[in-house]
Amino acid sequence: MSDDEHGTGWSGGKNAFGDFAPGMVHYTDQVLFDEVWEREGLSKRERSLVTVAALTALGKMDQLKFHLAYARRNGVTDEELKEALLHLAFYAGWPNGMGATTVLKTIVEGGE
Repeated sequence: MSDDEHGTGWSGGKNAFGDFAPGMVHYTDQVLFDEVWEREGLSKRERSLVTVAALTALGKMDQLKFHLAYARRNGVTDEELKEALLHLAFYAGWPNGMGATTVLKTIVEGGE
């Protein structure tokens, strides 16, 4: 049985890297999204909020673009995301909070 047959069908790593970085594709698609994101204990909504917080705190705006949009698909509202980013600005640094809010604004206004 191939990985695709028993996983969630996540292919973000494959879409991003194709055959260029097979290890990154494997760990992104089969381990991170097929295993970690599917674990019991936290909902996908909760995992999204935790991930948004971590990426904001680390200033990882490239990855945050995907995860803010993913959080919206996982049921986190725009108002909740705005409030979370405001709260994070005080703990993760104002520039990180401002950067994350700018990314969210772009997503919301672009309809992603």
